[in-house]
Amino acid sequence: MEVFMLRIKAYILLLCALTIAAAVLVVWPAKDTRSFGDTILTVGSRHSDVYELQGRLKFLGFYTGPIDGKFGWRTYWAVRNFQYEFGLKIDGIVGPKTKLMLWKATKNWTPGAGGGGGGTASAPARASHGFSQSDIRLMAHAVYGEARGEPYEGQVAVAAVILNRIESELFPNTVAGVIYQPGAFTAVADGQINLTPNETAYKAVRDALNGWDPSGGALYYFNPSTATSSWIWSRPQLKRIGKHIFCL
Repeated sequence: MEVFMLRIKAYILLLCALTIAAAVLVVWPAKDTRSFGDTILTVGSRHSDVYELQGRLKFLGFYTGPIDGKFGWRTYWAVRNFQYEFGLKIDGIVGPKTKLMLWKATKNWTPGAGGGGGGTASAPARASHGFSQSDIRLMAHAVYGEARGEPYEGQVAVAAVILNRIESELFPNTVAGVIYQPGAFTAVADGQINLTPNETAYKAVRDALNGWDPSGGALYYFNPSTATSSWIWSRPQLKRIGKHIFCL
């Protein structure tokens, strides 16, 4: 009988331990790996997350200062510009929504690409026509995600549309702002923006940067086989290349 009672007590203690462990898991959830921490960052913050914040902003071309982990006014204005370009509340405060959007826009960022990790990084290497290597890489991701399998002329045309939007007052004036504008590109919505582009995509971007615009100045394009928006059909059409119709 005594042995039986000891077993009952041991069983009860085990149940209590499991209950406590479960409660801890409920009130202490695992860190959301989609963003870089839960701390809200603002002017004056000195935190390890600030290094990553500055690195990611530099990766997109919004931040040009040193990666020093100090949230100063240069970082503040970079955050505000990012928030403006991505349709967020413009307050210069890096909370959950800004962190999540920044993470989505910089999935290809690593601590060695554009800073972060506690060191001091130089400004992004400049490429032809004033666009950074990060700009070109992001454009190549967009071209590959949107137009791989299309004729080469059609891939250049997609890159040209991105550049045309940057020049237009109707759109953001940065590569990242145009590509990640909500609802702008299917490849962003379905995640294909994160596929690794091939050399053809990079070549298409370079040709567009060098002035080739097969789209004829288009600001939009769509696939008539899949387009469901009546608005896009109302746009003045310029030409068709492969499966895409390019329009104003």
